[in-house]
Amino acid sequence: MKKVLALSLALAMSLSLAACGGDSSSAASGSGSGSASGSVASDGAQKVGIAMPTQSLERWNRDGSYLDEQFKAAGYETIVTYSDNDTNRQVSDIQNMIAEGVDLLVVAAIDGEALNTVMNEAGEAGIPIIAYDRLIMNDNVSYYVSFDNYTVGTLQGQYIVEALDLENQAGPFNIEFTAGDPADNNAPYFFNGAVDQLQPYIDEGKLVVVSGQTEFDAVATAAWESQTAMERAQNILASYYADGTQLDAWLCSNDSTSLGVTQAIQSDYAGANKADIVITGQDGDVANLKNIKDGLQSMTVYKAVANEAVVTLDLAKAILNGDTIDDTLITNSAWDFECTYDTESYATSEGHNCPSFLLVPDVVTADNMQEKLVDTGYYTVGDDGYLVVPESNS
Repeated sequence: MKKVLALSLALAMSLSLAACGGDSSSAASGSGSGSASGSVASDGAQKVGIAMPTQSLERWNRDGSYLDEQFKAAGYETIVTYSDNDTNRQVSDIQNMIAEGVDLLVVAAIDGEALNTVMNEAGEAGIPIIAYDRLIMNDNVSYYVSFDNYTVGTLQGQYIVEALDLENQAGPFNIEFTAGDPADNNAPYFFNGAVDQLQPYIDEGKLVVVSGQTEFDAVATAAWESQTAMERAQNILASYYADGTQLDAWLCSNDSTSLGVTQAIQSDYAGANKADIVITGQDGDVANLKNIKDGLQSMTVYKAVANEAVVTLDLAKAILNGDTIDDTLITNSAWDFECTYDTESYATSEGHNCPSFLLVPDVVTADNMQEKLVDTGYYTVGDDGYLVVPESNS
């Protein structure tokens, strides 16, 4: 069933993405690209506003398209916006959705702490809010749907531990860190999950951070920009590795930062072991999957956003139907993927926990791409032997 679902969603995404323009575009259901607009469907269908952060990162195109197609297929009217990583624009986009009379909001925030005013406006209008993938720090948020973000980092850290065989090797091994966007509430979870796996080996002296840059604020990457990650990596390599000092691993919290770090290593690293450096990632972006196949990146943590859209749709249905929502949403579902109902781990303010539905991510390497990504229908193999998302072939 999962394969069939993935294939059908991939096809739907293909059709939807074909209509997408640049990063600054917005689209209303049934109206193509342009400004976000729309009206209540003539058949009285309920309307859902879907606010995505940007189209400049590959994964948000997938998320927005999966959500749009899922809600449309279920009979809902949709308004979908991409806000060009501009918080003020996202506020305006959501305000327009409220003015259009949406019945529910699904919001992937650019900055989880910068939407208070518009979230309060939605709360005053009685509009339920699902924080999608990134938690929004406002108590009007009804539910949170995401992956277990700490586990994402845990998987990255564990991969480095196993790849370097830290349990059995004396070391020392040299490592550097690149984390994500400080405005993204997920970024510290990713980073901390990984560092918690690596810290015992740092304390023991088996792992050495040559640059000394170990705190999140020092290694964070604004907007997850590849260029920013590359420039910082180039500075580190020039400052600490120009004499041929060996680099053994670079923890990158996602694929866009990994892309920048990998480019820096390929162009600026003076060591002789370039092909053996362990580099992590997250998201399964096409360019990074190519790098994994070519041996330039070691792994990526893949989050099946098609499944995240399924959970979001079923949760939205329950909200709009006035159903009681708890872990029975999972037990009564037809989902064939792992998801947990968590009421303790995430809070929108101190003492105000946000009920969360958390999916489980997966490690993808060159050895299991076929099983994890192709056999499931999320990607296909192009004529050049590299993985592509299905719409690339349409």
